Amino acid sequence: MTGTSKAVIETAHRGLLIASVVLASLVYAIDWTIAAVALPHMQGTFSATQDQVSWALTLYIATGAIMMPTAGWLSSRFGRKRLFVLSIGGFTVFSIFCGAADSLTAEVLYRVGQGATGAFLIPLSQSIMLDIYPRHQHTRAMAIWGMWIMLGPIIGPSIGGYLTEIYSWRWIFYLNAPVGILALAGTVVFLPKTASDLPRRPFDWIGFIAIACALGAFQLMLDRGQRLDWFDSSEIMIEAAVCAAGLYVFVAHGLMARAPLVNIRLMRDLNYALGLAIGFLYGVLTLAPIVLMPTFLEDLKGFPMLDVGLLLTPRGAGLMIAMLAIGRLGGRIDHRLLLASGFLLFTVSSWAMSGWNLQVGVWQIVWTGLVQGLGAGMVTVPMNVLTFATLDPKYRTEAASMFNLIRSAGSSIGIAVAVTVVTRMANVNRSTLVEHVSPFNELLLAPPGSGGWGLAGLFDLARLELEIDRQALMVGYIDVFHGFSLAALLAIPVVLFLGKSRTAEH
Repeated sequence: MTGTSKAVIETAHRGLLIASVVLASLVYAIDWTIAAVALPHMQGTFSATQDQVSWALTLYIATGAIMMPTAGWLSSRFGRKRLFVLSIGGFTVFSIFCGAADSLTAEVLYRVGQGATGAFLIPLSQSIMLDIYPRHQHTRAMAIWGMWIMLGPIIGPSIGGYLTEIYSWRWIFYLNAPVGILALAGTVVFLPKTASDLPRRPFDWIGFIAIACALGAFQLMLDRGQRLDWFDSSEIMIEAAVCAAGLYVFVAHGLMARAPLVNIRLMRDLNYALGLAIGFLYGVLTLAPIVLMPTFLEDLKGFPMLDVGLLLTPRGAGLMIAMLAIGRLGGRIDHRLLLASGFLLFTVSSWAMSGWNLQVGVWQIVWTGLVQGLGAGMVTVPMNVLTFATLDPKYRTEAASMFNLIRSAGSSIGIAVAVTVVTRMANVNRSTLVEHVSPFNELLLAPPGSGGWGLAGLFDLARLELEIDRQALMVGYIDVFHGFSLAALLAIPVVLFLGKSRTAEH
């Protein structure tokens, strides 16, 4: 790690350095969701099945999760600037290769390279931002950094849909090149080298192999569970067992080893331990709705992809409004109050969404998205400030890598659970609704003009079946929105145990 007891980065070009760090983080954050839009088009290009093409997304996420815990060791061994520059450069080069891939095998391999090199951008950028600003301005630092990190996944589907529809799916990867080059140039010029005050230590191969097996098996289980009917499949059972065994070895070894890959003893710091729990819940609540909403708006509401992007814009607008406000005023307000208020906004918006139906209007979609964005902005900044408020700055890179790993795991679990609930409940609800379809149901036999369905032929039956599928799927979404509101409400009591931040601005 490259920190000291005070802000270690002193530069006359702080604004340009911040812009470079933010650009590098943004381009990686966008790639969390931008590729999901292009998967059907990639499937056609490579003549692949849905399972085959999904590896381009699954292995990218899994590789990034596996490499993220090594950020602390690599930073202390090779220097934070060198690692950050190599991470930006590698991510940019592999992005170009992803756009030019001529086979699915090549595409998957390049995506693995993209995930492996880009994994360090988020934890390193977070620790750099904390070191750019003195402690009493950490609220402002996290507001600037968090605004763009959270905006990336929100705008990713819109950008991906536009580029895929107007040009080609390859441009979602080519877009990374100019942004990456700008970030790389700015980092090389404006990020000074900093000396490490942590002793050199050997690489913890046991810890790395254990966490790699655990995270790899975990991501595969989440990605393939729905298609293989979860624990009815022997593959899922094996992946769950590997995940549990790897996690046990990682924790046990981390507690006993003299120089573990990740210092688990950092969780003795109460704020940091609770921050990990809050970060996990935050990951569950933020990315899953972003993944679900495009499908809901396109499939159930019939909006074209470009309009879907516009309807998701209020979420990003709310996020930016909250971040800008907290960046200026957050240091004067107890961060725990802001954190609890943010989760309360999540609860309100998700509860309102659980009352939707197939006739939900544009205004309801807009205001709930805006409120959810405000909630995300009000949680992100105080969560990051409070989590690291009582930690020694020299552990920031190591602590940030674990924090972002836990948050990413929360996002993966949230997405997997949300998709599973929507699918399973849609099937259950469809079975319930079909029970009411019979030749003795007078409402179904009545002419359409009198409020019935007029089931006089195959066309009418097909129309009724389509409506049953839509209604059943809608109830599945409602169940997920109910779950989101409950999870956000349960997060509020955890906030009460956090210690008060010492970063109030003077």
